[in-house]
Amino acid sequence: MPEIKFENPAALGKPLGQYSHMTRVKASEYLFIAGQVAVDRDGKVIGADDFDAQCVQTFANIETALKSQGAGWGNVVEFTTYLVHSQDIPKFMKFRLREFPKFFANGGYPPNTLLMIDRLVGEAFLIEVKVVAAL
Repeated sequence: MPEIKFENPAALGKPLGQYSHMTRVKASEYLFIAGQVAVDRDGKVIGADDFDAQCVQTFANIETALKSQGAGWGNVVEFTTYLVHSQDIPKFMKFRLREFPKFFANGGYPPNTLLMIDRLVGEAFLIEVKVVAAL
C-alpha cells in the first residue's frame, strides 16, 4: 500500500482543531446528485409553505436517484443542504433528528454543510440538497 503523506504548508498556519469526522473512500466512481428539489413525480412543487413536506420529497428524490445507480445512503460521503430562510434551520434540524436515523441506520452520517442563501431557482423552493456518493 502506498504511503500517504500529509503536508501543512506554513502559509496555511496550524489546523484549527481535530477533525470530527473522517471517511475513507475506496471507489472507482462517484455519483453527484444536484438540484434535487421538492418536486413530485408529476413535476409539481410540494407546497411552498410546507418545509417538512419539501424535506421529505427532496430526500425521497435523492434516495430514488441513488437506487437507480445501485447505491444507497451508505454510499453517501458528503452532502450540502441549502436553505432559503434562516428561520428554517430549526425545522431542518427537527427533520434531521427524525429522519436521518432511518437513512443512516449505523449512525455514520456523512459530513453535512449547511449553507444559507437568499433564494433558490424558484421562490417556491425552501430547501435544496447536493449529494456526493462513492460507488
